Parts: sequence; C-alpha cells; structure tokens
Amino acid sequence: MRNWPLTELSVTTPRLQLRHPSLDDVDELADRAAEGIHDPGYMPFLFPWSDTTPEERARNVVQYQFRAWGSFSVDSWTIELAVVHEGRIVGVQSINAKNFPVTREVETGSWVAQRFQGQGIGTEMRRAVLHLAFAGLGSHYAVTTAFEDNHASLGVTKKLGYKEDGIALHARGDKPVIVHRFRMAREDWTESPGFEIHNLDRCLPLFGLSS
Repeated sequence: MRNWPLTELSVTTPRLQLRHPSLDDVDELADRAAEGIHDPGYMPFLFPWSDTTPEERARNVVQYQFRAWGSFSVDSWTIELAVVHEGRIVGVQSINAKNFPVTREVETGSWVAQRFQGQGIGTEMRRAVLHLAFAGLGSHYAVTTAFEDNHASLGVTKKLGYKEDGIALHARGDKPVIVHRFRMAREDWTESPGFEIHNLDRCLPLFGLSS
C-alpha cells in the first residue's frame, strides 16, 4: 500500500513471520480467536474482550485491528502484528507507545491461539518484537505486564531477562488481582541470530523518526 508503508512491515525469525496483517490476515486472526485462546473461567487480559461468544470474539479482533490502524499517530500508536507459523496465522504480537520520539519506550502484549500454545511460539514472537523495538526503532526500554497467575506470560518475560518494575492492583470481575510490571533496558537486551526486519525504512517517519 503506497500511502501506508506499515502494510509492508514484517519481522522474520527461524520459525515465524510477524507481519502487519492484510484484510485476509485479520479474518484468519478472528478465526483463531473464535477457536479459543484460554480456558473458560480464566481471564489473562486486562480488558476481558475474550470473555464472550466465539462470534463476538472474532468481531472484537476485527474491530480492534481497524481501531489500531485508524488511530495511529506519532504521539500514540499501536501495531498488531499477525504471527505466522508454517503458513498459518497462530496469534498476534502487539507493540505500542506514547510520545515515542521523546520516551523511546514501548510496551508489548500478545496472544496465541490455545491449540498452538506450548510450542515455544510465544517466546520467539516476543524475541521478534524486541528485535523490532531495539534494533529497528532504537527503543531505550521495553515494558510489559501480566497477572500474577498468568504463568505462561510470566515465564516468557523472565526467560528473556526483563527486570521487575513494580506491581499494581486490578479489578478482575469482582475480585482484586495483582499485575506484575517488567522492564527491559536496551543494554540488557540480547540480539537473537536469524532475526530480520523488513521494509522498516519507509515506515520510520510515521514513528517520528528519520529514515
């Protein structure tokens, strides 16, 4: 798309491709969400968008993607990258920031369809987005959060070398739950071999960066 170069942005790893989703990709992401992301009765997300019917989960994914596209600005942006494994979309890896040219701080989040969990995909896609953040965008920090009982997310975060950055209380339904915050500084990031960023140069002005 000539006037929106983000559509050409991608990151490749030894097993995965993370790419700005096409309309067909959004449809497939919605299918993955409809199939299921987590066990019934458990909520890993701060906003419980997945706690509904399969059809509504699918629509939530589509609408969120469109909102991310439409609200993108230098001052506040979110990119939702479709994660492709063996030719099939398996989840999404997000990266977002506010006032990035000043703060040089990004936040990440993700989900993997339940039937693709437990294969190391979550770790590899997080490594990929950190590569985009530090090697591509020149970030100084990357932050992330997880509920205290989201053991999969906490495991990935600790494996990659984030440092604890405090806690917060969040209302999950009618009960309080602890949210753990984590931070990684650029100097604590370790570059992974075989990770490559594609078609970033034309996108840099959208982030307020020079190409």
